[in-house]
Amino acid sequence: MAEQAVSPRERYRSQVRSDIKARAWEQIAKSGATGLSLNAVAKELGMSGPALYRYFGSRDELITELIRDAYRGLADTFRAAADSGAGVDGLAHTLRRWALDDPQRYFLVYGTPVPGYHAPDDITAIAQEIMTALLDVCAAAAPEAPVSAGFTAHLAQHRAWAGDHSASPAVLRRALAFWTRMHGVLSLELAGQFTGMGFDAERLFEAEVAELAGGGS
Repeated sequence: MAEQAVSPRERYRSQVRSDIKARAWEQIAKSGATGLSLNAVAKELGMSGPALYRYFGSRDELITELIRDAYRGLADTFRAAADSGAGVDGLAHTLRRWALDDPQRYFLVYGTPVPGYHAPDDITAIAQEIMTALLDVCAAAAPEAPVSAGFTAHLAQHRAWAGDHSASPAVLRRALAFWTRMHGVLSLELAGQFTGMGFDAERLFEAEVAELAGGGS
């Protein structure tokens, strides 16, 4: 079946929405998500406030679109890496490249939550795709480790964050170690917290990856 032609009006609307999002990212880079102003975006684009609201009905709607785009990009990138046979180290480097390519995008989804903002369910579902790709890679990374008492055993009964993935408690533990340690290093590095400490943040990241890939938890 032939694809339905896109009308000039629909193309124009799509282009204007893209322009609005581009300006919004520029504002976020300068002032953070809490400083995002639709009226300021409209002014930069030579539009009136009411005109812009025909494309995004509220600031939260625009933020939702930006977050959705960010999560979708990372989910697709993670899945492509997992499907190509990337191991834990490969997925870690994929995450690092994605974060360093656009720190403001990273902080919008993994930084301090925007006050009063609640993401819709479809964004939660996209975030779950990211975790599913991570769990797939961790499940294939190493032989099963024995489940000892403590946090790994705790995960056997507290696994809502893993969705319906069939990962064992040991795999859940490995995935959670990856998630917390990689984001910990990246968040501190991108926020400039390592500046002046006298070591190479990339080498710290590599050391953490090496431990995780070796099966440490």
